[in-house]
Amino acid sequence: MTLRRQKGVALILVLWFSVLLVIIVGSFAVVARTETMQAAQLYQGLKARLAAEAGLHRAVYELRNPVIELRWFADGRPYTLEFDDMEVTVSIRDESGKIDINLVSDEQLAALFASTGVPEEDIDLLVDAVMDWKDPDDLVRVNGAEDDDYQAAGYPYGAKDAPFDTVGELQQVMGMSWEIFQKLEPAITIHAGRPQPELAFAPIEVLRTIEGITDEDAEQFIADREQISEFGVPLAELPDGSTPVTRSGGYTFTITSEVELDSGVKSAIEATVRMGGLPNEPPFRVLRWKEG
Repeated sequence: MTLRRQKGVALILVLWFSVLLVIIVGSFAVVARTETMQAAQLYQGLKARLAAEAGLHRAVYELRNPVIELRWFADGRPYTLEFDDMEVTVSIRDESGKIDINLVSDEQLAALFASTGVPEEDIDLLVDAVMDWKDPDDLVRVNGAEDDDYQAAGYPYGAKDAPFDTVGELQQVMGMSWEIFQKLEPAITIHAGRPQPELAFAPIEVLRTIEGITDEDAEQFIADREQISEFGVPLAELPDGSTPVTRSGGYTFTITSEVELDSGVKSAIEATVRMGGLPNEPPFRVLRWKEG
């Protein structure tokens, strides 16, 4: 009887040991499989990112292609290229096609706010606040804001009284909300260096600021512009009477490079770069870099 009991206990121990062994082996298998999947995901992510970087470098080259007729246009049109069996989509926007917030006029800034849907009663407040932020004096415009106004409103800083150093700095201006800034961002820059945007490169957000132009007009203008493959060709006349001409571009560009692998992994780079002009300079310098 005792022998049978001992055999029964031994059998139970063997069964429990077998179960424990299965659990341990299963856990190792799950961990190994998880680590393999993570490694594959990291590899796919790195592969996509490098392909996106390759697209950016290709865009820089094409902007300065020795054969002028083959240069890529910096008006936002998409270009597709193959890189190591991956499809990369690249678009280039010349910063001169945007509104320079350091050189913008009151009228142009008001038109920009109006085009983004800012209520009419708030437009003058925002225009004056932006101008007071960047002008060198401490004189308050009728609807503006200087240091005392910022302090009274609880801000830990006052008006800068100097030009904007980044586009994102616009968010610090009194009255500027995140929602308004998001709508403005595609249309504004600090790199244009001119009071009027070059409409041959302008995004739809800039075209909307032109009096008399509708969204349909702007979309048609962009569609027609993307059909042109030669520099120096006049574009369609706009409601204000202007007729932009396609050009080879300036020196500062925002390049967007995107890639999606068959596995579904995506990578995107948006970089603002300034081209080098001297033999001993690098081909370009990154002013802003954003990955997503």
